[in-house]
Amino acid sequence: MDSSKLSLKRDMDIIIPRALYATDKDSFSKDIKLLEEYYSKKEIVTVLKHTKENISNQVCALVSKRYNTKPFYRYAI
Repeated sequence: MDSSKLSLKRDMDIIIPRALYATDKDSFSKDIKLLEEYYSKKEIVTVLKHTKENISNQVCALVSKRYNTKPFYRYAI
């Protein structure tokens, strides 16, 4: 994928999950703050709830905790 052709708004379904793909507890704060510069909390949660990207349940839990939302998971636990 040619990143120079990505649009922040049009391609948020690709950008948000991939920005958090390798996130763990230690790097989450830094990674999520970068996303928050471009996207609202609602956009981030909505995209992650509906993504088909390989996002860990740990990332989903960290996001729901940060935004005080009902926990959601990418994979059944």
